[in-house]
This record gives sequence, structure tokens and C-alpha cells, in this order.
Amino acid sequence: MRACCVPRDPPDGTPEEELAMWTLSGFADEISPDLHSQCQTLNGLGIEYVELRSAWDTNVLDLDDDQLDAAVRILAAHGIRTSSIGSPIGKILITEDFEPHLARFSRALHVAETLGAPYLRLFSFFMPAGDDPARHRDEVLRRMAVLTAAAGGHDVVLLHENEKEIFGDSPARCLDIVESVGSENLRLVWDAANFVQCGVRPFTDGYALLRPYLEYVHVKDAVMATGEVVPTGEGDGELAQTVRAMKADGFEGFFSMEPHLAAAGAMGGFSGADLFTQATRTFTRLLDANGILYR
Repeated sequence: MRACCVPRDPPDGTPEEELAMWTLSGFADEISPDLHSQCQTLNGLGIEYVELRSAWDTNVLDLDDDQLDAAVRILAAHGIRTSSIGSPIGKILITEDFEPHLARFSRALHVAETLGAPYLRLFSFFMPAGDDPARHRDEVLRRMAVLTAAAGGHDVVLLHENEKEIFGDSPARCLDIVESVGSENLRLVWDAANFVQCGVRPFTDGYALLRPYLEYVHVKDAVMATGEVVPTGEGDGELAQTVRAMKADGFEGFFSMEPHLAAAGAMGGFSGADLFTQATRTFTRLLDANGILYR
């Protein structure tokens, strides 16, 4: 390991093998559209995984087979593996036709298999403006169950991400989704900034409720009053409390950097290499301060 990603020695002489180990990843398209440049920055930070959302200004699901093969080669050359496919599945209106989207999901499963990704991120559909989400609950749950069933037989776990303006934007509705579908192949991403942007205090309002189903964390923070995305610890995402609680209960999993420090939108964000590096170092200082091992 090098640069920011060298953890401090285990506290109190505890053998390293007895401590939880967290694994860093990142949405490297926030660094550059070019996959080679993305990998260079990840290498410099000692990050050995990527959450692949796009490359060469092309969404990961829209990469053709030649581009996908090139991505496999570039990642391998840099010693980087894929932690998750950052797909846009579920980012359509609940009132839109589902069948074409289901076909697109088949491509997502192929991409995950090709890249050896253990996880595939998805969403629970945008709500029409002004509609009560409860009105669309049955159709959301039907679609999420269909997607989960379609992933059966594939060596991948689906991760629902909480996101503003979708059905699963609150802790209660995230819980409803995962418990109603009732499959070990559907679990949750924890995105504190997205909760903040929905008026939720993430740790206070959601952690205990959702912790049994959490397998993956997106690292970014936001300010409640404005929704502005800010570096870790500078907003209202209660990340320090969350990190300490996860350490206490032995969480082991991926923490994916998604800084959104230069631009943010419905389909992604951008930071640039310098701000991505700053965000990563800020987060790893938080881990160091709490005696958490990471790689």
C-alpha cells in the first residue's frame, strides 16, 4: 500500500487477523473519463478496486463487447478488480415501460460476469412529481422482485442504493423493499449524502433499522440545509458515528469513494484527480483516527 491508504498499527496489540478489514473502492469516472487515467490515480492511492460506472464517456452498460474486453485488460494491467457495477438500472420513472429496462438488465448481468463483479448496484424507480410513493409501492416491489429473480443463477448480489426522488429514498422504504422481496441476493448500499438530501439524519434515523441488510457503503457527505455535497465529515451525514458503529459490530465490506465535489447529477458526478485524492485522504484519516484497518 502507498500514499494515503496505509493504515496505522492495530490498537492495543490486537492481532491484525482478529480485526475487521475494510476495503476501499471508488467511482473512478469521477477522476477522468479515460479508464487508464482512472486506474493510474487509483494505483497512486493504493486502491485495488473500482466501482465501474462509465469509461470513455460511455455508461458501463453501453460499452460494446470490444470496449468491455479493453476494460478487462486495462484493469488487469493495473492490478485493479471490480467491486461493483455502478449501473443505472431502476433510474427510470415507475410509469415507464419496464420490459425494455428488463432487457437492459440482462446486459448489466453480462457486464458483471465479464468483469468478475460480486455486486451490481440498482435503484427503485423515480416517482412522478407530486405523487405519494405509496401509490406506486406494489409496482415497485413487483419490479424489484422480477429483477432479483432474473439475477438468480448469476454469481452477483444486487445492491439497492437509496437515492432522492426514487421510491427507496427513506430508511423505511428501503427496509420495505428488501424485506418484501425477501432474497439474500438483494441487499442495501448505504449512501449518507443521499439520505441527507432527502431530509434524513442517516445514522440517527436509519442505521439501526437498515444495518442487518447493509453490505456496501458509498462515501460522500452533504449539508442538510442546502443539499450541497461536501468532503467527508463536513456535512450532516453523521459519518463518524456510522464508522464507529460499523467497527463495533464487525462490519467488513467495501467503502466506495463517490465524492461529487466538482459536479453532481442524476446519473453521476465528477471530482477530478485532485479532489478525488483529497476526498480519499479525508476518509482514510477518519478511519485512522478510529483505529480501523483498510486496504
